[in-house]
Amino acid sequence: MFPHPPSTGTPPRRRTRGAAALVTLGALLASSLALATAPTAVAAETLLSQGKTATASSSEGEAYSAAAAFDGNLTGTRWASQWRDAEWIQVDLGASRNLSRVVLTWEGAFGKNYDIQVSDDGTNWRTAKSVTGSDGGTDEIAVSGSGRYVRMNGLVRSGGYGYSLWEFQVFGTTSEEPPVKGAVRVAGSQGNWQLTVGGQPYTVKGLTWGPSFAEASKYMPDVKSMGVNTIRTWGTDASSKPLLDTAAANGIRVMNGFWLQPGGGPGSGGCVNYVTDAAYKSNMLTEFAKWVDTYKSHPATLMWNVGNESVLGLQNCYSGTELEAQRNAYTTFVNDVAKKIHTIDPDHPVTSTDAWTGAWPYYKRNAPDLDLYSMNAYGDICGVKQDWVDGGYDKPYIITETGPAGEWEVPNDGNGVPEQKTDVQTAEGYTTAWNCITGHQGVALGATMFHYGVEHDFGGIWFNLLPDGLKRLSYYAVKKAYTGSTAGDNTPPVISNMVVDQASNAPAGGEFTVRANISDPQNDPLTYKVFLSGNYANGDKRLVEAQWRSTGNGTFAVTAPEKLGVWKVYIQAEDGRGNAGIETKSVKVVAPPVSGTNIALNKPATASSSQASYGDCPCPAGNATDGNTTTRWASDWSDPQWISVDLQASRAIRTLQLVWDPAYAKSYEVQLSDDGTNWRTVHTTTTANGDIDTINVSANARHVRLHLTARGTGWGYSLHEFGIYS
Repeated sequence: MFPHPPSTGTPPRRRTRGAAALVTLGALLASSLALATAPTAVAAETLLSQGKTATASSSEGEAYSAAAAFDGNLTGTRWASQWRDAEWIQVDLGASRNLSRVVLTWEGAFGKNYDIQVSDDGTNWRTAKSVTGSDGGTDEIAVSGSGRYVRMNGLVRSGGYGYSLWEFQVFGTTSEEPPVKGAVRVAGSQGNWQLTVGGQPYTVKGLTWGPSFAEASKYMPDVKSMGVNTIRTWGTDASSKPLLDTAAANGIRVMNGFWLQPGGGPGSGGCVNYVTDAAYKSNMLTEFAKWVDTYKSHPATLMWNVGNESVLGLQNCYSGTELEAQRNAYTTFVNDVAKKIHTIDPDHPVTSTDAWTGAWPYYKRNAPDLDLYSMNAYGDICGVKQDWVDGGYDKPYIITETGPAGEWEVPNDGNGVPEQKTDVQTAEGYTTAWNCITGHQGVALGATMFHYGVEHDFGGIWFNLLPDGLKRLSYYAVKKAYTGSTAGDNTPPVISNMVVDQASNAPAGGEFTVRANISDPQNDPLTYKVFLSGNYANGDKRLVEAQWRSTGNGTFAVTAPEKLGVWKVYIQAEDGRGNAGIETKSVKVVAPPVSGTNIALNKPATASSSQASYGDCPCPAGNATDGNTTTRWASDWSDPQWISVDLQASRAIRTLQLVWDPAYAKSYEVQLSDDGTNWRTVHTTTTANGDIDTINVSANARHVRLHLTARGTGWGYSLHEFGIYS
């Protein structure tokens, strides 16, 4: 995990009840242009148009139908008209609605001049707003009045193409009851608690929030459409206001978080001494109090959440009796914060989150002013109930993160890395979690499940409901849990039985085969992508599209990276409706085979220098000829350096294979000698890029030396293997 900047809403580390491994996720940032400023939204405003029946004067093809502009996918699907000025697109809201604004998210082919029109019968139209001189991007247009049908009537295009909309959103009000206002309470008695808002029962049906707070208006209508009534953040400050305002406009409440070090562990902001560091505690108390006072009357505020996983995380800072002292001091400080919040805001509860039910005894002993507990739990979510019973606790709880089993909870696969669940299993994980939460009636008051995020990276594929804006089976599992149904929804492709041929020995730079069964519930035409992640090989969590080719029937030939190690390979199937199925397996990339015999194996090696102690060192020269790609020779951090192998007799040399550590040589010479003193150069390069170098040599010699003249990094030179083949 990396540190949590409260102003972004980026999620920090998380763990289950007794786990010690970490998961990372990040945040997506985008921008939009407001053509006209809409009036201040009221709490009852909602997105009326998503998924409704849409028609258009024309479309550029089946993949660009009118429905694509109302499917909730802001970047993946679009309506596109024929290349004429007089074109239109309209939506049937199903009934007459009070209208407040229209948001048009244009693709590059936008409307320069157009009218927003409204109709009660789909035949007789009245113009609600005329737009001239639009420059594309996102047009947000205030409208008023009511109607059942809303139309964008194009007048003048911006260029030679037609009109093209990623999304056409109509906002307004329905006859639904407005959100309940008033104080939030933890009501009831032992084992029969209930959260209430304004005296009315309130079960938390929530998600953790991933996008930037500034992007709330872009994503919040979709969150609402899932049946979500609560979102959770990890930090609260001045940047929180757009999120709170948008949440309130959509009838959604916010669990406002406050971040405390060390969070879930290293990388989350460092270690604090809660026994002695009075200044840190005073500063945090002052900071939190300021924002409680700022947002205590905001209609979106549901409760305050102080800290995230710090009782567990303190084990990464302390041990033994000192760890116990710190945990007691931390939970005592949390109680001080709770008391302070209650003096400022008596109308909203205070909780504190951890990722280990073993933290609850500390809260029970030291934090009596908390109104309820909170817990992050994934694969072991269904054990939380029994832990609560066994602990004899006298407060209810909320699950503040849950979902599929995490990376730290699953067994390793044949390549020694965590075996990621399939999309089907991941969706089942959310369903199981919700059933276990609602099964603890009168004690578990709901959940903010993890995670409404759009990052398309290693952690995003593990946990995000819509990576890259594409909805997965887990998105619909959460929607069904919260609304009871996904009837009528177009659901994602399903991938099963994914297999990687050569999973344990894919040659670097060569091809390996991936195959799977892929189908779509609605028989939508599918497009495919194949990605690679180097998370386990080099720490790079990005997903990079691989070089690949389809060989038919769900089979793909994929070019392996040159970097050795265990990689993740992903098949992504998209249905053109804003949905995707994604499956992943690991593949171990190994040095490509070289014909002949490695005559350097276990032969004496010497070097100009060797690191005695750094990281995994000592790293002597002999590590480069031991036949083990997990060991390495490493030099001092200077130029030039050399490493030499004595073949102990003159041998015919045909091929050299150099398996580099990330600390590689950019420039070097291959030199041969018969006596170890007089050297002749047989190969020179100044443009090497590391990973694996295969060099053809046709000569006889006893000694082979690499004369290394320019490093490719700031470190020294480091070779896993120096192979010499006859």
